[in-house]
Order: sequence, then structure tokens, then C-alpha cells
Amino acid sequence: MDAFRESMLQLITQTSTNLPPDVRRAMASALDTEQGARSAQALNVIATNIDMACDNEGPICQDTGWPTFEVHTPVGANQIIMKRQIQEATAEATKRGKLRSNSVDSLTGANSGDNLGPGTPTIHFAQWENDDEIEVKLLLKGGGCENKNIQYSLPMELPHLGKAGRDLDGVRKCLLHAVWQAQGQGCSAGALGVCIGGDRTTSYQHAKEQLFRTLDDTNPHPQLAKLEDYIVQTSNTLGIGTMGFGGGVTLIGCKVGVLNRLPASFFVSVAYDCWAFRRLGVVLDAKTGEIKRWLYRDEKEPAAQMSRGGGFVRTGKEKVLRAPITEEQVRELQVGDVVLVSGEMYTGRDAVHSHLMKHEPPASLQGSVLYHCGPVVMKNGHYRITAAGPTTSIREEPYQGEIIKRYGVRAVIGKGGMGAKTLAAMKDFGAVYLNAIGGAAQYYARCIDEVLDVNLMEFGIPEAMWHLRVTDFPAIVTMDAHGNSLHADVEKASATLLAKLAEPVF
Repeated sequence: MDAFRESMLQLITQTSTNLPPDVRRAMASALDTEQGARSAQALNVIATNIDMACDNEGPICQDTGWPTFEVHTPVGANQIIMKRQIQEATAEATKRGKLRSNSVDSLTGANSGDNLGPGTPTIHFAQWENDDEIEVKLLLKGGGCENKNIQYSLPMELPHLGKAGRDLDGVRKCLLHAVWQAQGQGCSAGALGVCIGGDRTTSYQHAKEQLFRTLDDTNPHPQLAKLEDYIVQTSNTLGIGTMGFGGGVTLIGCKVGVLNRLPASFFVSVAYDCWAFRRLGVVLDAKTGEIKRWLYRDEKEPAAQMSRGGGFVRTGKEKVLRAPITEEQVRELQVGDVVLVSGEMYTGRDAVHSHLMKHEPPASLQGSVLYHCGPVVMKNGHYRITAAGPTTSIREEPYQGEIIKRYGVRAVIGKGGMGAKTLAAMKDFGAVYLNAIGGAAQYYARCIDEVLDVNLMEFGIPEAMWHLRVTDFPAIVTMDAHGNSLHADVEKASATLLAKLAEPVF
């Protein structure tokens, strides 16, 4: 199979850069129905980003996720060679900037740099009685939504919903809670892959496998089909909205599978996926490895254009921030203000925040903008950022308040919001949280004029501290220097609506 490796490289590239039609249809519907102003603005940026990624073969989201391959082979096919060539294609895709280097040694924290290492990528092989063809499906699922996966062991008490028993109504409550607890941190509008039953391990795996179904299919089990439809419709009444900004589109799909279970166990496992639902597949000639046809899409039909208005639509009411930023400028901002950031900013994720708790920063952060971002970076004589959306900020909650206090950071950019400690520090020392649109990696990369410097490269490209110059970088103030938090408000309001759904339905 001389063409197998190249076919895998094409599959990885297309999965990372080109959303399948069923996801595009779901997002187009979200664009048509969303009434919330902030969520509608976010969806416009998302739609433009989807088009940019497809047109330029750039990653839709800078977090290109954890690659999971599902491979069906003829009996007797050499799976050892196929595994090696999938790994080679994964490394090559990383080298070409189609994947971000995401494989990190759990003991040392060292990034492998090529997405290879124990467990990565994940490859599941199965045989089928088809001698002529090989089927390979790929799911790229990012860390932000992966962190919102959740597993329930019934019976149990659920916040705002009460007791969830070992029945379909108990499952219903689990799924509503799964959506509510994700808020905007998992880049809503999202989708759920669900497994009822199994043991702890197989339950999570089967939940993730449900994400290989199309969003518009119909579950063959009537009760599960009814449950899937109910969860999508009801989740969209909770007022969480795109990015957790408040609005009417929170979920674009729910796919439920079921496994037998032990008498003593009743698990409900949820694999939460973001709007950047990257899943594609190919059918290959078993003799040559060449692609015979694509799964999930028709190659004869070009990808439908998503953008309705060129992305971020200016109203003239935007506030302009040019770094370095003063405390006076920050204290004039209010939750809901749309800002355009220009000047210099620094990226910093988990490793940088941990480092700054023990060491002075490599550059002055007084009046600075700190961007929670792990970019995709290419180098050809100089560094170039090719994908640069925000990462989920709540992971930095243990550090952020102290870093604001110590170093005079005036603006933090990320997604999903932060907690009470950070909010208090922003009020005490004069800082704001700016919510960028999660997953809009191509859109935000266009706002970056140049890489000025990079520090702490020993942490790997995603975790290094990149010094950037940006122009008109759009974001929304969701936590201000007066103690106000849109994220806390939406979570509280959606909890009230969730509590009204405690009575049995199934």
C-alpha cells in the first residue's frame, strides 16, 4: 500500500482544516436562529473562521486536539505497518503546521514536538469481512472540550436537579447537567457523545465513539432518539449561548449509545465536543492505500460558505485599547464593552503561569496584555503565527490573581471566564478579562502583525511565552474592574432555569 501514508496525511489535513457538511449545517442553523447580540457576534466570527481555515488549509482551532483513529481492515492486513505509517503521517502533519504539537510527557512536562509518544495518537483497529477496502475515521478533539467530559455514577444527587436515579430520566438529568457545567469553557455551541452503561473505561470510549455519528442522523432506538432530541431542544432554553455569552444556541447535537453494565454499576459518560467538531473519514483501496471516497462529505460538492458578514461587525461603539494600558483606561471599561486591542501582548498558558509564581517574568508585564493562547507556529527564517485562538482560562485561576497583583497585568484575554479570586484581584488592582472567541484560530492569527520575541521555549511551542504585536484584536469585556462577571451571571441564571427541569419527563 504505497499510498497509505499520503492518504493519512490528507485525512489529517482535511480533518483539521475543513469542517464536515453536517457540522456546517448545524452552525448555519445556529447563525440563522441566534438572537443574543453577543452570541450572534461570536457566531459571525466563527463562521468567517471556518471559511478562512478551509480556504487556506489552516487549522480551524489552534488546539488541533487529540487524534483518535478508528480503522477497519480486511482480515490479515498488516496493522503494524499501518500504525507506523499513521504515526509518520501525524508527525509530518505537525511539521507542516496542520497539527499543533500536543503530545506532552506526563512526568517531565516535555513536549515531543511531533505529536508522537506513549498513547498518541490513539489508534483503534478492527477487522471486517471486506477484502477490497480499508476504512479510516479520524476525530480531533481539543483539550478545552476534553476537560468538560464528565462521568456520572447513578444514583446520585445533581446540583439544581436533585436525585438522578437508575433510569432514563436519571440519564436525562445527567445530560442536562453536563451541558450546564460546561458553560462557555468547552466552546459552546457544543455536542454530546453519550454512553449509558458499560464499565468506567468502555463507557467513556463508547461515548467518544458516538461523536463519529453525523449530527443529523436518527438513533435507531426510539427512546434514545427521543432523548437526543429532547436534550438538544431543552439545552437551548438554558440561556447559556455561544461561548457562554448568553443566548439561544448552546447545543448542536446529542448522540447516545448504550452498553450492558454490571449489576452494581450504572455509569453515564459524556464526551463533550466543541463547535469545531472535526471529524472526517476515508475509504481506501486495500491494495494501494489510495483514497477511493471520503466519508461524511461529497467531494463533488464544494464546502458551503459560512460567513454572512465578514466576521466581527463593527458598530462604532468599540473601545480601543493600545498596550501598554493604564489603570484609568481599564477602570473605564464595563462588562459588555467590545474592545479592539492593538500594540504588544504576551501569550501565557499553564506552564508560564506556574513559572511566574516562582520567577520574575522574562520581560516587564506592567500595563501588559496576557493572552491565554497556545499558538501554531511556523518558522521559515522568522517565526509566523498561523493559528492563535484562546485557550480555556479557568485552568489559570490558581495563579491569575497573584500575577495581576505582582506584575501589573491590565488585561487578560482567554475564553470561558475565570473565578472569584481573579475577579477580586481585577477589582483590587485594576484589570479586566477579555473573552475572545474560542476556536477562531485563523481569524485571530490575522490580527497578529509579527512575532517580536519568544521566551521559555523549553516548555514547548504551545506553552512558550510569545511576544506579539497585534492590530485591532477584537474581544468582549466579560469581567471588569468593578467586580462584575458576565460568566457568573450567566451561570446563575442558567442554574435557575435548570432547576425548573427537575421534575420527571421520561
